[in-house]
Order: sequence, then C-alpha cells, then structure tokens
Amino acid sequence: MKPADVAAQVVPELAEHAARVDADATFPETGVKALRRSGLMGLLVPAEYGGMDGDLSDLVEVAATLASGCLSTAMIWAMHCQQIDALVRHSSPELRARLLPRIARGEVYIASVTTEPAKGGHLLTAVAPLRPADGQVELSRTAPVVTGGEHADGYLITMRAAEEAAGQEVTLVYADRCQLTRRTKGTWNPLGMRATHSVGMELSGAVPADQIVGESGGFRRVAIDSFIPTGHLGWAACWLGAARSGLSDVVRLLGSPKRPSSLDLGSDLVRERLARVRMDLELISAYLHVVRAEVLDRRRSGESLDVPAAQIHLNTLKVAAAELTFNAVHRLIQLAGMSTGYLKTSPIPLERHFRDLRSASLNYSDDRLITAIGALSLMDRAVNLA
Repeated sequence: MKPADVAAQVVPELAEHAARVDADATFPETGVKALRRSGLMGLLVPAEYGGMDGDLSDLVEVAATLASGCLSTAMIWAMHCQQIDALVRHSSPELRARLLPRIARGEVYIASVTTEPAKGGHLLTAVAPLRPADGQVELSRTAPVVTGGEHADGYLITMRAAEEAAGQEVTLVYADRCQLTRRTKGTWNPLGMRATHSVGMELSGAVPADQIVGESGGFRRVAIDSFIPTGHLGWAACWLGAARSGLSDVVRLLGSPKRPSSLDLGSDLVRERLARVRMDLELISAYLHVVRAEVLDRRRSGESLDVPAAQIHLNTLKVAAAELTFNAVHRLIQLAGMSTGYLKTSPIPLERHFRDLRSASLNYSDDRLITAIGALSLMDRAVNLA
C-alpha cells in the first residue's frame, strides 16, 4: 500500500479528535498512536532498517493528507520526519543501527530542540555548550518551545560545540528520553496549533559521543542538506492540506441542499471569492511540487543545496505557503459567513483552520526569511527562478 493510502486510512481518526484536542490544548495522543501503528513514523527510514523507504515526494503527499484531518497532528508528524531525515543522512552507523529500527516500529517519536531564550528561533546559532565527559558529552539546555516535547521518546538538540566555541559552531546531538532529566517550563495556551502542545523545557544529561549527528560544530551542513528543505517542504504541505480541506468542505456545502440561502451560486461575488481561493492554492501546490523536485534532483545528483537560488526557492516556498494558505482560509470565512465560517460550532472547521494557519508566518519568522531572500538575491545575479 502506498504511504498516501495509509495516511488516508488514518485521517478519520485524526479528524474525530481534532476539535477536542484543539479545545483542550492537549497533545493528540490518539492520533499519534494511530500514526505509530500505521508505520508512518518510519516513512523516511530505509527498508534495511524496517522502514517504509519513502522520500520527500511521499513526505509532501502524506503531510497534506494528514493535515486534512488535524493540522496540529500533521505538523507534529512532519517535524518528526524532519528529524528522521537528518538521522538517516547524517548520523553515525552505530546510532542508525540502534535507533532507526525502533523508529520504524513506531516506538520513537522525536522532537526538535532548536530554540533558546537568548537567541529565539535562530537555527544556525547556539548558546548552551556541550561538555566532554569520559567518552560522552554532557548537555544542559533550556528551550522556550519544543513541539510535543513532553511526549517525545527522543530529542535532536542543537548545542554550541564546546565552551570555547563561537555561537555559529553548532553541534546536533540525539538524546533518548531515558538519557535525560526533563522539566517542563510554563504552559501552552495559544491562539492556534493548540494540540502541538509546544511547551518550554529544561533538558540535561549525558549521551555517548556517537550520538552526535554530523560533525562536531558542523550543524550548518545538516541544516542546509536536511533540516531546512525537509522542514519547509513538510510545513508547506501541511498548510496546503488544511486549506485545501477547507475549500473542499465549502465546495461540497455549496453543492448540497444544506447550502445557506445567503450563498447564491449565480453571484459574481461568490464565484470571485471561490476563484481567488482556488488560485492561491493552485499557486502554492505548483510551487511546492517544483521546489520538491529541485531538492530531490539535487539529492540524486549529489549537488549541494547550499547555493543562493536553491535557498531562495526554499525560503520563498515557506513564506508564500504561510501567506497564501492563511489568505485562502480568510476568504473562505468571508464567503461562508458568520454561522458557517466563523463559529466554533460550525460543521466546517474554518475557524480552527484560520487560527492554526495564522501561526504559519510565525513558525520560523517570515520576517527573518524575507530578509534572507533579499540578501541571497544580491548573490544570484543570473536570477535563477524556480
């Protein structure tokens, strides 16, 4: 069975609990258990370790499918896959042999720990240092936001390479839950993405040195090769999947006997609003598939993504997807009206999509990425468009 077909079977269970976990701002344990049972937690794990042997095309398709049921759960899964991609491509043979079969069996959900109080969400710097200790490395780390952190079975954590290292010398290290002392900081009561349960955490412990992922101080290479492309592709697919689900629900309503009398299918205004939503989603879908193909082509040919044009395309995808999917749901609410579009009690969850997608531009700040696009544009004088 194709991964997307497996995902389609999981969607009803995600959708069944989506409203409750959103209202309670609780981690979607039932949905994640369903993903564990399905094998999708090991989508990107190679077959030799018992995984589905999927690629980024599968990631995009599955993420969009899962988001039609619950965007929070889909984002948790997509960020887990971001961690798996880094482990598959950059971890030591010893760590892969120990960890990847457990992931493939659905035993390990991995959370990402990249934020710090002193630097916010800046990915390529770190403050807290790693310390060597008898063949191990010790870490003590505070993170203001860890998606699903309380429920994770393992963590990929960015650290300053050593006490004497510069902030740009960042090391990525894997730690099992049992190797850490963990403490939750604060509560999680946001506007949207409530079921991601992205709490603050304090983590400390020691792990074997072979659990460093990539070279010591060399996280930038892991980020360019894996974290950034997988993250931006996965996020964009999730946002698109949620917005597409909203449009599909509205179109079905318009064609049903339950259509509100205020919505006249002969109205030019109704058609114009539908057209604008459809065009926004068409543009994001097309750009997502173009950028995905670029990343896959570069991976297959062994070419680096560390070139201005490729980075511009990835950053543009994230920013455009965040803006256009939110705009699309905003227009759907305007079209559907108060009772169908705006109320929490509506059978169409546009209100939840609206709140969830408002976070998209903040999930690694669009402002930071737009500035980076501008700087990179000065370096790409040939203007190599996607």
